Amino acid sequence: MKKIALLTLIALCSAPVLAQQGGFLDPNAQQTQTTTQGGFSGPSAALTTVDKVKSLSDDTWVMLQGNIEQRVGDDTYTFRDATGTLTVEIDRKRWNGQTITPKDKVQLEGKVDKDWSNVEVDVKNIKKLP
Repeated sequence: MKKIALLTLIALCSAPVLAQQGGFLDPNAQQTQTTTQGGFSGPSAALTTVDKVKSLSDDTWVMLQGNIEQRVGDDTYTFRDATGTLTVEIDRKRWNGQTITPKDKVQLEGKVDKDWSNVEVDVKNIKKLP
């Protein structure tokens, strides 16, 4: 039993170190990483609109630009672009210390989360735009 506990502790302690080795490699950017570190190399999600998100499949990766209008739940917000409004879920850890108001234009990246009567986006990255 002590061996299992020790192996679990070692695995948990080394997980953050292993996670730091990957990353995104943009083929159009200057090379600052070596290819031995690993990560994704290819196109990212194309910019889309709220209107189009409503017709996409569950778990489709999307990028949206617009404004977060209001908080409607613990981690739930109303997002608006020129084509309409959509509910987005943004976990606290995704804000990365940014303070964003309804006047700020943002770019959201995340996955479409569909069920029988509802469509929302589970946000994985949020960036304030200039």
